[in-house]
Amino acid sequence: MARSKKKKALQTIRRKLITKLNPKSPISEQYRTIRTNIQFSSVDEEIRSIMVTSSGPGEGKSTTAANLAIVFAQQGKRVLLIDGDLRKPTVHYTFGLTNSFGLSNVLTHQMEISEVINVTNEELLSVMTSGPIPPNPAELLSSRTMANFIQEAQSQFDLIIFDTPPVLAVTDAQLLSNHCDGTVLVISSGKTEVEAALKTKESLEAAKAKLLGVILNNKKMKKNDNYYYYYQA
Repeated sequence: MARSKKKKALQTIRRKLITKLNPKSPISEQYRTIRTNIQFSSVDEEIRSIMVTSSGPGEGKSTTAANLAIVFAQQGKRVLLIDGDLRKPTVHYTFGLTNSFGLSNVLTHQMEISEVINVTNEELLSVMTSGPIPPNPAELLSSRTMANFIQEAQSQFDLIIFDTPPVLAVTDAQLLSNHCDGTVLVISSGKTEVEAALKTKESLEAAKAKLLGVILNNKKMKKNDNYYYYYQA
């Protein structure tokens, strides 16, 4: 029974990759709109690294990060999706991967980037899981080694997307935002409190993060039960 529940949970998570499973759906089109807005949000410099975060857990940031990675890859960019949540990682579940090694191994100089990259069935999209959970996530994410890692990864990929922990839970996202060209904040309609969203925005600004925009997730349309995503730069 436990095995059956686990299998069902994994299938549910994988179904969240709607841009891969149903690329012609209205939701997939909204992800492509978000992709376009991100590309036009910076006129002076090309955005090579993006951090996706939220105020709290369960607001859809991981699903958003995965689907954004897919639509950028579908556009022809070489994309690396990285699970930057070194506390409660989920990317390996989404893509049906093991998490025996990953980002934490690279940041602690145990393995090279090429050894921990996973290819996916989406052409041009690669995934790096979190790896073993370290005792010092914040220190690793804010380290000089992380900056060097991003620089090396950018020599191999056109775009790097980080899925990070919620901003109000731990300081990890704020620390990592200093290494990224832009940050996308995901908030959940009917779940994220206004005060929490504002506090998250203030925390990111205090960390000198470049906030590209906010995605309103799980907003039901009045005429049907479809979900759509709205992005405002």
